[in-house]
Amino acid sequence: MAEITAVAVKALRDKTGLPMMECKKALVDADGDQELAVTKLRESGAKTLAKRADRQTSFGRFGIHTSIDPGAGAMVELKCESAPVTQNEDFIQLANDLAKQLATKSDITTADELLDQTSPTQTEKTLREVKDDLFNRIREVFNIGRMIRIDGPCGGYSHNATTVSGAIIHIEGGNAEAAKDICMHIAALSPKALHTEELDQELVAKERSILTEQARQEGKPDNIIEKMVEGRMRNFYAQHVLTEQSFVKDDSVTVGKFASSQNMTLKKFVHWVLGDDNQPEET
Repeated sequence: MAEITAVAVKALRDKTGLPMMECKKALVDADGDQELAVTKLRESGAKTLAKRADRQTSFGRFGIHTSIDPGAGAMVELKCESAPVTQNEDFIQLANDLAKQLATKSDITTADELLDQTSPTQTEKTLREVKDDLFNRIREVFNIGRMIRIDGPCGGYSHNATTVSGAIIHIEGGNAEAAKDICMHIAALSPKALHTEELDQELVAKERSILTEQARQEGKPDNIIEKMVEGRMRNFYAQHVLTEQSFVKDDSVTVGKFASSQNMTLKKFVHWVLGDDNQPEET
């Protein structure tokens, strides 16, 4: 039986972040072999995780990775059990690493495929091992929710205050800073469509019907009602369509005009709010 020294226990604790007594027990079981002890700790953690797998994960954040050249963008929803964990540096890094690896690899289609990739920041581990090691330290269940990749130049922004949301936008021309500013706008105002013609036509028809009836109730003649409705529909579009909304950083221009001033064409955007799984995948 190998002697289990305090130095060896501390070294294992520094490597895994787990309590001293768990590290000592693992070293005893591994007869002092550090790597075998790490394996045993992971196996023990996997058994604990299996028992807790059905726990609710209502909190989390969005990992985002975007680039202009080479152009790619990705967003991954990483969920956890409690709000404090969302501010943990290792949890934040894992979310961003998941997004970075998804942006890098165009053939990933499932969470399992993503987790089997090598971690971009801990290259000696897979993302699954990083996730499992983090569970071992924090003892909270982590789940990957939605994930998306856009092939092309992108900007992105994540908001992690009272409402947790993330946005990425596919662009042509422009620059990363301007694209990020537009994503901040998207996170703040939640547009439903990029352009007027892309807005849900059932929603448009319903609003037009309501406005028409309101005009009739006001006693307006038929030849005036149509003009009134069209004017009021412009206000409706200004509320719900990204390119028609007043830009949050300069309300003297619309987002569409701001993009034009940056020589930027907006192609499509994705905006998710944590917990709202009914949102459309792309807009």
